Amino acid sequence: MNFKPLSYFDLSTFPFADIFDGVENVWDVIPKIKEYTDGKIIQGKNCYIHPHTNIRENVILGDNVNIGFSVELKNCIIMNNTHIAHINYVGDAIVGKDCNISGGAMFANFRLDNKPVLVKAGEEKIDTGMLKFSAIVGDGTWVGVNSVLNPGTIIGKHSAVYPLVSVTGTHPEKSIIRQRIRIQIAKKK
Repeated sequence: MNFKPLSYFDLSTFPFADIFDGVENVWDVIPKIKEYTDGKIIQGKNCYIHPHTNIRENVILGDNVNIGFSVELKNCIIMNNTHIAHINYVGDAIVGKDCNISGGAMFANFRLDNKPVLVKAGEEKIDTGMLKFSAIVGDGTWVGVNSVLNPGTIIGKHSAVYPLVSVTGTHPEKSIIRQRIRIQIAKKK
């Protein structure tokens, strides 16, 4: 599977594209964010940040990014024209351009067993060497309400994650990621 940044992102209009220079695997950019930002927030043009948002250290926002009410961002890159709705956590992640991250979506960035995050590509497990890494979300992807992107999740361009889905693993571009839930209704006694 190809994990080069250009497989996930069109960097031609991203004002901070040089952070991807020399990177083999797309997730290798995440440890570079701290040095690139020098602990600060770097923001492109025409961004809108709603009230009660917590933008922590090492965040890069492209042009025309909209960050909704009560969102927390940490050590991440959000590319041009992306909307992160409300009450979300995005940490140790990269979100491509023209994406929509719906309300309540969470990017889980830490394994409970305190081991380095693995990227699962079919039967192969690739050790990223990082204790904190949540997800890569390719350009033009929609992530549904209250979804969870678990550590090491990779989603290709122009994909869709249905609401309430817990996502793990690697998904090619134009994927629809959903789960079937069987609801049972019983008569109350």
